[in-house]
Amino acid sequence: MTTGWCWEYDPDHAHVAAGLPERVVAEVERLAGQLVELASVGVDVGDFGNGPRPGGLRRMDAAGGWFYFLVAPRARLIVVTRIIPPFDAL
Repeated sequence: MTTGWCWEYDPDHAHVAAGLPERVVAEVERLAGQLVELASVGVDVGDFGNGPRPGGLRRMDAAGGWFYFLVAPRARLIVVTRIIPPFDAL
């Protein structure tokens, strides 16, 4: 059992990132990794990005598009729920 922070796709990589350009997925994964690093040193990442209120679903720009994520502090988990690529990648 790991006690550190991590991130994952919900429900899985195939559902969230399948068919998207690799550069977009790579940027989302890089940013998710940075959120994990910040959370690991005690930074409250629940209010990063844009959203109606801290701790809820957040939106963060990535590679010309954006992605949605949730922060689950008790589970020490960042959950990437959806990736929206830039218009030219649709």
